[in-house]
Amino acid sequence: MKDSEIVELYWKRAEQAILETMNQYGRYLYSIAYRILYSNADSEECVNDTYQHAWYAMPPHKPQKLGPFLGKITRNLALNMYERMTAEKRGAGETPAALDELSEVIRSGESVEANVDASILQDLINEFLGTLNADTRKIFVRRYWYMSSVKEIAEEYGISESKAKMSLMRTREKLREYLRKEGYAV
Repeated sequence: MKDSEIVELYWKRAEQAILETMNQYGRYLYSIAYRILYSNADSEECVNDTYQHAWYAMPPHKPQKLGPFLGKITRNLALNMYERMTAEKRGAGETPAALDELSEVIRSGESVEANVDASILQDLINEFLGTLNADTRKIFVRRYWYMSSVKEIAEEYGISESKAKMSLMRTREKLREYLRKEGYAV
């Protein structure tokens, strides 16, 4: 079933929308949640919450691309759940490690909203990602959006872990410089 047809089911308030979403995007959403939470039960709960949030978000929203829309909901729910958890042993250390790496670029200890309007920062990061070559962008997104480990990234792209780490470090530095150039205080 096409995304537009699934969205129409949401708009018609047809319960079939949830089933079609599960069939088409269930594994994708679970993988996003699992890479942040590293817990089957918590990831399943997060995905189920995604379906509920999607149900209430459509209408009024009518996403053009359902996958990224649902992925963003799942990621935000998983990060919120992660923040509520107190045990750092979860996530095999990848979530805190990835967030710590980004805190070098975006001030830690303060919310993004305290630094600058979130939509401005989002636009700046999206513009920055558009300046990167495809492989560098994919590596960066895999680490900081999907919270993949450096080892997983290296295996997926057929590079050494040290090369993946170096790429991430250089990209973070380029992001820092790009944000400074655009007037964002880092």
